[in-house]
Amino acid sequence: MEIVALSHSITQTHSYAVVLGEVNGLRRLPIVIGGFEAQAIAVALERMNPSRPLTHDLMKNFMIAFNVELHEIVINDLQEGIFYSQLVCSSANDTVEIDSRTSDALALAVRFGCPIYTYENILEQAGVLMEDEQHKDSGTMESVTSEPVSSANDDLKSLSLTDLNNLLTEVLEQEDYIRAIVIRDEIKSRGRK
Repeated sequence: MEIVALSHSITQTHSYAVVLGEVNGLRRLPIVIGGFEAQAIAVALERMNPSRPLTHDLMKNFMIAFNVELHEIVINDLQEGIFYSQLVCSSANDTVEIDSRTSDALALAVRFGCPIYTYENILEQAGVLMEDEQHKDSGTMESVTSEPVSSANDDLKSLSLTDLNNLLTEVLEQEDYIRAIVIRDEIKSRGRK
């Protein structure tokens, strides 16, 4: 996976989504994160150099000072809408897997330039498919702003499944991933009834 977009919702304060794209594929995995984590990821993606190290920069410096390498991160679980991740690290003597919040793992992955992996079942459960080849990542991160959604959750409940699927396709074309998450969740909740 690779980071293809960082979205900000103007409908919810401090609500962001980092969007991972499948390398050589069309699936996207939107993950809702907090404002500080979004800033940490954006700073690293844009190669900004703050005057004082941010927490993730400090962690990277600490790991380098003690000869710990970050090889990869693995988004290894999804429970009740919360993603779980592990850092795969090694030193001269050992390789260890360390539990991490996914937002922190992504902030470190960007800093170390290491690969991001997840499992097929997580992509099937929480991913969205970009149907049009032109929406596939061109190698640059996009910044996407969501438009205000008036009573979004109430409006969705009144739509049919066909209308929800059409709306999901429409918001994906607009790359409004935060709204796509809400629509996808409404579709899935109806499947459980």
